[in-house]
Amino acid sequence: MEPQVYGFFMPNENLIGIGAAKQVGQKVKELGGTNVLIVTGKVVEKLDFTQSIAESIQKEHIPVSLFSDVEPNPTDKNVEDGVNFLKKENCDLVVAIGGGSSLDCAKAICLVAANGGTIHDYAGIDLSPSPMLPLITVNTTAGTASEMTRIAVITNTNSSQKMVIVDKHITPNLSINDPQLTEKLPANLTAETGMDALTHAVEAFMSILATPVTDACALQAIRLVGQHLRNAVKNGENLVAREGMTNAQFLAGMAFNNALLGYAHAIAHQLGGVYNLPHGLCNAILLPHIVKFNLDAKPEKATEIAMALGEKVNDLSPMESAEKAVSAIKKLAQDVGIPNRLSEIGVKEEDLLMLAELSMKDPCALFNPKKASLDDIVSILKAAF
Repeated sequence: MEPQVYGFFMPNENLIGIGAAKQVGQKVKELGGTNVLIVTGKVVEKLDFTQSIAESIQKEHIPVSLFSDVEPNPTDKNVEDGVNFLKKENCDLVVAIGGGSSLDCAKAICLVAANGGTIHDYAGIDLSPSPMLPLITVNTTAGTASEMTRIAVITNTNSSQKMVIVDKHITPNLSINDPQLTEKLPANLTAETGMDALTHAVEAFMSILATPVTDACALQAIRLVGQHLRNAVKNGENLVAREGMTNAQFLAGMAFNNALLGYAHAIAHQLGGVYNLPHGLCNAILLPHIVKFNLDAKPEKATEIAMALGEKVNDLSPMESAEKAVSAIKKLAQDVGIPNRLSEIGVKEEDLLMLAELSMKDPCALFNPKKASLDDIVSILKAAF
């Protein structure tokens, strides 16, 4: 067997910890920004820390413009509007503030502004010829890890399908994770984004591209989610739990940014595109079913997932201990208030075949440890329905 050679992608600089967001203005200056565009959504625009971040930039005598039209599940239209606004304001650096939607949209804006064309031209793997505009990402959730990945997901408004862009040129220059920015995140969003982080870690751990480095990141992320998510949902002002989840989601991002993902994300992308459902919520419902499907391909890794979530596997057979991963994930999802079934969140039974067909075409399907047939994906959807 030939030695494995692998790369590892992440931003050049990452600030993590309470008060990290106060350094945005200084970092904009260090990166040479002379006219900054803040990209965010309507809800985050109204929060105090957005104004504080804008003021920290202005204190460096750098003008700031605001683009706050990013929708949940950002679209190609959001990207086009953002690029046009950036050019109109002559901005040369972007600061993105928010969760996955705002951060993904900002990446796409920076990529298109630097390379031309539309975001459709870059759906796939490493299709851009040149680096994007400088980008600082300020994360306000503990789940997506979009602030530090080379991945963006944008909805094609013509087809309602999610376009997945995997490109080294959309890795942000600097990511910032300040747990204080997550304190006011509602319990349901804390739960959904936290389960998204768990899905990132689990799928990266089981991916065919997993390496010793990504495995170490993924396992510690799983442990931290198991230790802290329930408390973060129960009391959003518990900074110990918030810090734990901040570290968990970042480690999960380090894992999946390099090992990539699997069928949970392949299917969740379709649910988000067709029904405009929250990505983390879809992942949370799907994850135990995907792990169950993958058990016979990766029983040892499933056992490690179970143990990382606190399960006791002594005196169990290899398959029995592997199955503990499924029950542990289901229990965690239940404890943080995730619905049990896709039918509870508006998915229609008559759409399952169509969703399965679209899922088979999603790039994330390429990295799942066990190859699924169309019938397999339909069966997974039915089990989750």
